[in-house]
Order: sequence, then C-alpha cells, then structure tokens
Amino acid sequence: MIHRIAQSAVILRRIKPPGGVVVTPCYYSIWKKNVPHQFDRTPKNAQTTTTTGIRWHGGSAVGADAPTIQVTFIHPNGTDRSVVDARIGETLLQTAHRHDIDLEGACEGVCACSTCHLILPSAMYDNLPEPSEDEEDMLDMAFGLQETSRLGCQITVTPEMDGVELRMPAATRNFYVDGHKPKPH
Repeated sequence: MIHRIAQSAVILRRIKPPGGVVVTPCYYSIWKKNVPHQFDRTPKNAQTTTTTGIRWHGGSAVGADAPTIQVTFIHPNGTDRSVVDARIGETLLQTAHRHDIDLEGACEGVCACSTCHLILPSAMYDNLPEPSEDEEDMLDMAFGLQETSRLGCQITVTPEMDGVELRMPAATRNFYVDGHKPKPH
C-alpha cells in the first residue's frame, strides 16, 4: 500500500471559462482509476486538458555508465566533507544514498518529508527552477531552514553543478518514525 501511495499523481487541469484560462490543482489516485479527489471544484461545463506527473520511490533510474561530476557534501558537524561522483540525471538524494552519506530521505524521494533538506550555495540556488508548491510545503517543516534550502530529492544533477558544495543541516525532523532511515532499493 505504501508503494502505491508514492505513485499518486498530481493532475493540473486547464479550465477555460469565458474570459480567460485558470489553472487549478486536482489530485487523482492512479489505483482508483483516475477518480477525482472530493475537493475538485471544476465547473461541470468547463473544457479541460489534463497533464499527469508521476512520482516514483527513489527517483528516476540512471545507469551506472552515466556521465558524472564531482559534488561535495558538507556534513552536519561542519568540518567533515565527502567529495563524491554524482551521475548526471539522478537526484542529490540518490547520489548521497549511493555513497552512504547520512542524508535520510525518509519518504524515499517522493517529496513527502523534509529529511533530505540541503543548503545550497546562492549561485546554484539562483540557477535552479523554482521549487514546487509541494516542495515549499515540505521545506516549511525543515529544521534549520535557510534562504537557499532545497530538498535533495527534488534537485536533479546537471553538468553545471560540477564542484558544488552542499551543506547538510545540523538535524532533521522525521515525522514518519523518528530514527527511521530507509535503505535504497
């Protein structure tokens, strides 16, 4: 059941009422055959188009032969550093797990917790796409939130990140089970 929850999709519907286009979020469940969420307030006579995004546990699969760059994780004590090879196309959370870095990721990368919270350098933060509303909601619960905080599960490694230093906060808040640390699949 937990695996199915991670496969939930967020559907954005473009509603075309007379006089303009309004975009409203509408949540669907894949295993319920796209039955609308009870709070869907789409007008009955509206014309709609639908786009679906699916989140999978652990993020996207990236081959072992993918090109790599170097990134540095600065551990919570502020002095220990891990310089690792990150595969282009994987998330920073996947990179950390592959190298046994203690970046928790309690939700296994589906943006449902804040335990993969990272503090990015300003230049990197400014060059990333804006965080989604889901990510912002999770960051609101993060311990030690900074202006350049992001979730590692939502940042995909790109060639431009080569040499970047990422700070891990001093602690995390795990609302799932305090102390639970999932193992990557």
